[in-house]
This record gives sequence, C-alpha cells and structure tokens, in this order.
Amino acid sequence: MRRRLLLQAGALAVPAVALADRPAAASTTVTTGSEALARDGWRRLRGKRVGVLTNPTGVLVDQTHVVDSMVAAGVRPRAVFGPEHGFRGTAQAGGSEGDYADPRTGLPVYDAYGKNAAQLAALFRKADVDTVVFDIADVGARFYTYIWSLYTAMQAAAATGAAFLVLDRPNPVGGTARGPQLDPAYATGVGRKPIVQQHGMTVGELARLFDGEFLPSDGGRLSSLDVVWAQGWRREDLATGLPWTPPSPNMPTQDTALVYPGTCLFEGTLFSEGRGTTRPFETVGAPDVDWRWAERLNELALPGVRFRETYFSPTFGKFVGKSCGGVALHLTDARRFDAIRAAVAMIVTARSLYPALFGWRPDNWIDNLSGSDRLRRMVDAGAGVDEVVGAWEAELTAFRRTRSPYLHYR
Repeated sequence: MRRRLLLQAGALAVPAVALADRPAAASTTVTTGSEALARDGWRRLRGKRVGVLTNPTGVLVDQTHVVDSMVAAGVRPRAVFGPEHGFRGTAQAGGSEGDYADPRTGLPVYDAYGKNAAQLAALFRKADVDTVVFDIADVGARFYTYIWSLYTAMQAAAATGAAFLVLDRPNPVGGTARGPQLDPAYATGVGRKPIVQQHGMTVGELARLFDGEFLPSDGGRLSSLDVVWAQGWRREDLATGLPWTPPSPNMPTQDTALVYPGTCLFEGTLFSEGRGTTRPFETVGAPDVDWRWAERLNELALPGVRFRETYFSPTFGKFVGKSCGGVALHLTDARRFDAIRAAVAMIVTARSLYPALFGWRPDNWIDNLSGSDRLRRMVDAGAGVDEVVGAWEAELTAFRRTRSPYLHYR
C-alpha cells in the first residue's frame, strides 16, 4: 500500500510533458535511441503490440519517461515490465515493486525481477505483446543486474516469437574491457554468462553478443533483433552531455558508476562499500580503520585516483550507526582510472594493514562478484596487485576478440 501511495503521489506531482513542449536537445552531444524515436512521434511502434522493459533511466533529454512519452503520442504499450528497483524506481537493492496498475498511465506493470525465461515468457503471452522494447541505462559492470534482465527478456522473446528492440544508450564508464571473465560454474543473478567484469559495451552491443554467442545454445536465437543506436558517442567518451538519471538508489552520480566495477567487490567483504552514505562505492571502510590505508594506497600512485582518509556512519547496510574509518576515492583522470585494479589494491592493502578486521563474507559472495574463487584464493595466499590482475589477462584478451564482431561504436 505504501508503494502505491508513493507512486500515486509522484503521478500527481509531476504532470505529463507534451511532445511539443519538450526543449531541443542541442545542448547535448549524444542522441539516445529513445530520443530518436520520440522525435518521430514513436511512429516505428505504431500498430505493434508493445511491451516495454524499463526503469527510471528510460527518459528523454527533458527527463520525460519514454512510457509517458509514448502514451502522450498515442502509442499505448500493452504492458510495462519492471526490473530490480522497479519501473518507477521505488524499491531498494534486491527489491522490486510487484505487479500493479501504473497510476499515471493506467498501464499494467509486471514485476520482471527474479523471473526466469519461462516465467517472463508467460507474462509476455499474458500481455499479448509481439514486440519487446528495452530501454534501461547500464553502468558497464557484469554484476549490475539490468543486463541479465535484458538476457532473460531476450530468452522470453525468443520463446514467444516476439521481436526485440533495444533503444541504446552510452556506457557511462566507456568502451574499455577490463577484469576477469565469469567462470560458468559461478553463474548467478549477478553474472549469468562468461563476460568480463567491466565489459565496455552498450546494452545494444551486448544484445547482439548475447544473441550471437549465448542464445543459440540457451533456447534459441531471436526471430528479430534490432537496435536503435545512440548518435554522437564514441567508445572512449565519458562525458555525453546527457543528464544523469540514477539507475538505482545507490548510483547517485556518474563518478559512482566509474568506481563501481571495482569497489562493488567490497560487497563480498566484511568492509562497508558505502551504502547508507551520500557517496556509496566511493566511500569504503569499517570500524577501527585509520589514516594508514589512504597513505598506503597513495604510495602505489595508481593512475587517475587519489585516496582521502575519511570517517562515516552508515544509515543502512553494514555497520548502521557505527563510526567507520576508511577511504574516499577521488578521480583525478577518469580516462586513466582502472576501477578493478584500484579495488584489488584496496583489498590487498586492507588485508595487509588490518588482518583482524578485513575478511570475506561467510557465504563467499566475493566469488560470485569476481566470477570465480580465484581472486579470493590469490589474496588469501598473499598475492600482490600485479599478480592478481595479471592472472586474468589471457581470458580478457580472448573476450576482447569475442566481442569485436558485435561492437557498433568506434
């Protein structure tokens, strides 16, 4: 009931924006796939039975949501499907909004989070959709769940014969691939297929890779896959001119996204990854950690980052209400910054400085995040940063070759 009241309040507080009132996108350097279709009045979707898998990041440059824009243009989807955190984004990590009627549009909203392909296919049939539209901003990390919602939706569309259309957006951490590849034995909801930790692909490129590499042996390829590509983005670009819409409650800024492919590994440790602070994933620590950690990390002179001694008291997550010491990451050159190497350095130095404080979660969640037990075992054996990072170079090189035919942006 509380969720529905919140959604109703939001619907009353924010009026729908007519297409004619939308400001020009000249101030941006990038045009997203959704923006291109909206400018044409969503004509491409007219006459189709559309289902939209989206969340609060599915917005146009003026922050109008694509679903609201479609409805205003007279293109009314059959249904909306919400991933983790929900369609309108009212749920925290690991949560969703359930099934409900959207108060603003009246459209049925189905909870897609945690559904397997068969369950999602049943929802597609229930909604009688013949075209599935995907518009969600990713942050470029294997363990961010939206790309696996994409994969499941593609499986479900293949099973029902529905066409699949991706409205592409830039990758906010750029197009460079980094980190270890998932061992299929460690496949979970935070990593289902063997891609590397920072894949360096857009969701449109990933959809092509998924369809070409994984779907053939996992239920069959799509009958139709199309991508409306973003215009004006290059692989090395980080700044896009687009407004930042938090893709989840603990991803408040693009700086958060830039560190996340690395510092999210601290979710698998006993240290706080900064949830419950104003700078999640940019702030990491635990009770009784002191100034020595920042000093030791800065001695490593990692490219593109400085570490500041900091103290914080989380309002939720680990160590609620307790005073913690730790480090805050400050990016000095985002293009040179390697989030995964930085996180490995943080883990190695924390274990060395605070052996009585640092440790892994008892469920070894770190293995699911890193894609195997290798990181944990190497750190426990006393391996250094270069040794750990060097251990995945061969599989990273192989992944770069695998992804190459599916890349669109240069």
